[in-house]
Amino acid sequence: MKNSEQNVWYVTGASKGLGLSLVKKLLNEGYKVAATSRSLEDLEKAVGVNTNFLPIAVDILNEQSVADSIQKTIDKFGSLDVVVNNAGYGLVGALEELSDAESRQNFDVNVFGSLNVIRQALPQMRKQQSGHIFNVASIGGFTGNFPGFGIYCATKFAVHGFTESLSAEVAPFGINATIVSPGYFRTNFLEGTSLVTPNNEITEYKTVREVQMVHENDINNNQPGDPDKAATAIIEVALMPQPPVHLFLGPDAYNLAEVKIKDVQKDMEAVRAIATATNFDN
Repeated sequence: MKNSEQNVWYVTGASKGLGLSLVKKLLNEGYKVAATSRSLEDLEKAVGVNTNFLPIAVDILNEQSVADSIQKTIDKFGSLDVVVNNAGYGLVGALEELSDAESRQNFDVNVFGSLNVIRQALPQMRKQQSGHIFNVASIGGFTGNFPGFGIYCATKFAVHGFTESLSAEVAPFGINATIVSPGYFRTNFLEGTSLVTPNNEITEYKTVREVQMVHENDINNNQPGDPDKAATAIIEVALMPQPPVHLFLGPDAYNLAEVKIKDVQKDMEAVRAIATATNFDN
């Protein structure tokens, strides 16, 4: 990886939250940054003016819009070294409550939007024989034990799955891929348009409503994680000669991941004799 004055980063969903913290940190450290948002005005207002900054209005669901933004980045800075797929939104609601359209829209943005970016970024990275793609998932993409967040967790499980495959596919080209799985960080993720609720709630799902209310009223603005420190961690991992595929961010994410791993091991051992006696008899 080149030094920071030469590195070119491309960050989606950069007008708020973790994306905004990352862009500001990168610019402060001398990196060249192309950043995207649906609203160019919001992005420019949030970041300000910097000669190393290229703000771009992008619809990540429109592959041509994504392709144009990648080309603009290369035209301005000459390369594309690190891509951060950060754009996405939360969706809360029981599986029965959420319509097909609501569920598919969450997958479109959280999964297929990132795939659009990856598809357009890789030709330049393969040409360079270098690069690093960070796909921002969630601890909810490793453990789905969050009532009311089933579809959102499913989108982030998908991010985990395709990033693991991506890592194996692009390794021969000198390209790295990392899954970022944050815990609770103090951003605006749990408010406004960042957290969508069902159009048709079912009153019987009291547990789901309770979880929803806790997130919106108690956890929101009280998250323990500092997004600026998360940004620092991502930058440090990008500089590692052999970066990890899995990057869990926050002590809460580590704790939840370790609980999940132990639970899976316990379940495996409980049925090992039955579950491994499944081959044909020789």
